[in-house]
Amino acid sequence: MKSSVSKRSIVIAGHKTSVSLEGQFWDSLKEIARERGTTLTALVAAIDGNREHANLSSAIRLFVLGVYRDQASLKRVDAPIDGVRPL
Repeated sequence: MKSSVSKRSIVIAGHKTSVSLEGQFWDSLKEIARERGTTLTALVAAIDGNREHANLSSAIRLFVLGVYRDQASLKRVDAPIDGVRPL
């Protein structure tokens, strides 16, 4: 499966910047923003404010990965063991 990288301009704290991400990351980021009741711009601004890496595109990818890893961990914790759910 080939994924093309899309470059988009976004304004963060009054400064215009461009972010390059694969389509699946843009889609996931929009979905996460929707689930959190915020805008894509506000979510990217929050990621930007909390990032530990120089590259914003990488920080966004790591954020999306972290969200999905956290969701997967919660599903494993809630998964029934031998057909019995934990109390």
